[in-house]
Amino acid sequence: MSTNFTKEYKAFGKQIGVSNIQAVPKVTRVVVNVGVGKNRDNQAFLETVKRDVAMICGQMPHERKARKAVAGFKVRQGNLVGYRVTLRGARRDDFIKRFVAVTLPRVRDFRGISVTALDGRGNLNVGLREQLPFPEVHADKTDFVFGVQVTFVTGAADNETGEALFRALGFPLTKEEIDNVGVVPVAEKKGKSKNKS
Repeated sequence: MSTNFTKEYKAFGKQIGVSNIQAVPKVTRVVVNVGVGKNRDNQAFLETVKRDVAMICGQMPHERKARKAVAGFKVRQGNLVGYRVTLRGARRDDFIKRFVAVTLPRVRDFRGISVTALDGRGNLNVGLREQLPFPEVHADKTDFVFGVQVTFVTGAADNETGEALFRALGFPLTKEEIDNVGVVPVAEKKGKSKNKS
């Protein structure tokens, strides 16, 4: 797997006692999700989401549609429920670097990412309550504010290895229980991620 984090992965490999760089657990992909909720019929909102997500990720998002009807949420099978982008290779690495160095410091009252955001299998799930911390989005040029969920999928087998991996990549993880204004540990609120497949 080609990566711009060779130096970091080599150092991480030494930390966990793995000398072969190919055997070191790595971030294999980044999945960015945005739900549209009750705004699925608001064309202006949908256009804003697609435009902003495309700018944030560097590629157009795919539509995610409901697989079955859910009466309680007034969702019919086939209804648009959100957008998703999966990043691999250079775009994945560029996103990680920008997310750690630029986006997170721009989140209001940011005090770190709680380790409860790890899903039990080494994946990190982080929810931002608004897309504005991403430097590609200009607040004065966007008409709507929406939340963004980012899942960093890894080859780690457990949380301990995943935590060490993300620390090696510069993620500001903390063991404190954090109730941030801008960052929500998704795994804590919604249970384990299913993006490991």
